[in-house]
Amino acid sequence: MAPGLRCLLPLACAAMMCIMGVRGTLELQTAAAMAAGLCKTRPTDVVFIVDSSRSVRPSEFEQVKVFLVKVIEGLDVGVDSTRVAVVNYASRVKNEISFKSHRSKAGLIKAVGKLEPLSTGTMTGLAIQFAMNVAFSETEGARVKSPAVGKVAVIVTDGRPQDNVRDVAARAREAGIEIFAIGVGRVDMNTLRLMASEPLEEHTDYVESYSLIEKLTQKFQEAFCVSDLCATGDHDCEHVCVSTPGSFKCACNDDYTLQEDGRSCSACSNAPTDVVFLIDGSKSVRPENFELVKKWINQIVDKLDVSENRAHVGLVQYSSTVRSEFPLGRYNNKKDVKDAVRKMIYMERGTMTGQALRYLQDSSFTPGQGARPGVAKVAIIFTDGRSQDYIGDAAKKAKEKGYKMYAIGVGSAVEDELKEIASEPVTDHYFYTADFKAMSQIAKKLQINVCEDDPCECDSLVKFRKKVEEALKALSKKLEGVTKRIAVLENKIV
Repeated sequence: MAPGLRCLLPLACAAMMCIMGVRGTLELQTAAAMAAGLCKTRPTDVVFIVDSSRSVRPSEFEQVKVFLVKVIEGLDVGVDSTRVAVVNYASRVKNEISFKSHRSKAGLIKAVGKLEPLSTGTMTGLAIQFAMNVAFSETEGARVKSPAVGKVAVIVTDGRPQDNVRDVAARAREAGIEIFAIGVGRVDMNTLRLMASEPLEEHTDYVESYSLIEKLTQKFQEAFCVSDLCATGDHDCEHVCVSTPGSFKCACNDDYTLQEDGRSCSACSNAPTDVVFLIDGSKSVRPENFELVKKWINQIVDKLDVSENRAHVGLVQYSSTVRSEFPLGRYNNKKDVKDAVRKMIYMERGTMTGQALRYLQDSSFTPGQGARPGVAKVAIIFTDGRSQDYIGDAAKKAKEKGYKMYAIGVGSAVEDELKEIASEPVTDHYFYTADFKAMSQIAKKLQINVCEDDPCECDSLVKFRKKVEEALKALSKKLEGVTKRIAVLENKIV
């Protein structure tokens, strides 16, 4: 399609330029892949490390066993495909099922059904060390370390470990073991992050009770699935998906450029932008939902062109007080920004949104906090409840200063307050959902246009300016030629 015709379709063009890509439902994609024969299990040695300490009641341990069985049912179990082992731990560690114990799915499932809880303390570090030294050893049926064979540990725990997990988990990851950490109930979330592999949002999961652990079955079937991701649609390439063995890469249509995120495509030069997240850390959010909020922030960061000359990101958390987590410009790449977001510690107090909005103007968007003069300012405000102070004046002043204000509310957030915060047109700048788990859908809808005007218009202006410059240069050369010829003729006449 010709560039001129593309710009006759502003909605389509703006959609191509929007920050968030569209992604289908993972459950439907995986089911379709399996049905179409596009998905099979990669050869993997999988060790389940299961906490059966005294805090895990017998009925809850039975629910863990159901979860293990359901995951195993979705695996391609066999000598040359997936081998499964189970380590049971409390104050001591028991090697319940080794890789060499059962080579058939039926035998594995029967053995899982016989597991019994140990009902003592919680020595998670000891269990990880045991898995490294014993469960993943060739003596117990594990395969020789090879790029063709995955090594995966899935840890299920509901408590705070009584020993050190940081160092032993680091050694396990360095040894090539990919660690998934599942937390239940009153688990210590920081412990999960210390154990899990990167990226943490893909390797840590939390459920409020053992009765809900079964819902994670689909995720782990997907984790062990190798598919033609372009064929299944399980990618977020804006234009073109190119399949590679077990993965994919993105490409763009003609006249478009692949952006730094490796997914989106741009037809014009991205304008520099200062983006500040203003995040509600009040006690009503709850720790498990705060982790979802951090994932949501990073989902948006993934689509920003974070660099020294393009997008700068700042993060502020507020509750009864306001705390700057990091200012604009401290980090100039996505990885560092996302790492800093993950380290944000939950404040857990009141909800002073008005105070936070004033801080945004008085501090966050000032040169002292890294804001750049003449650069577009974007604020993304998240809250889950009614503000305990007045927001009207602060919201009005922020918009009068030219800040583009996005207001996102979840749960008990008051929609009238969100609308009061949001820039015009309000329908494009305020979003609400009742459920924290639906926040990813808001991230997909949120559009932060990096061109101040219509993206197609921006592109047209850039191309037009280049053409004008080229035309002026050509005209200048012609005029020089004409001037010389006139001078020659004048000499002849003289």
